[in-house]
Amino acid sequence: MKRSATAVWNGTGKEGKGHLSTQSSVLKETQYSFSSRFEEGVGTNPEELIAAAHAGCFTMKLSFNLSAAGFTPGKLETKCVITLEGGVVTDSELDLQAEVDGISDEKFAELVSDAEKNCPISKLLDTKISVTYKLN
Repeated sequence: MKRSATAVWNGTGKEGKGHLSTQSSVLKETQYSFSSRFEEGVGTNPEELIAAAHAGCFTMKLSFNLSAAGFTPGKLETKCVITLEGGVVTDSELDLQAEVDGISDEKFAELVSDAEKNCPISKLLDTKISVTYKLN
């Protein structure tokens, strides 16, 4: 399986503007700029997209882990915060709210740890990854 995205940039790094498009068309000429990346401008940025990818990948891997262990996941909601400092992504912090009936805290922690280490985006990222969670 291969997936693709395209970035188009016009102008200098600070004054220029660009857009991103994905193969699926979920992003179609979605604006990004210096302002949307380093300030509070309108548009997306690479770090926000990495956060979405990591949250989505981790959450889906955890769902597979729970199902394989004989549990039926209810709602799994993960927020990911990517930290960019000095031009380097330094952290990916995953914060999970989970509803899973009948699972022990120990078993849940084991399955969360496996998802943290083994989702494809975690394996891709060369940064510190942390997970906090609340099991309801």
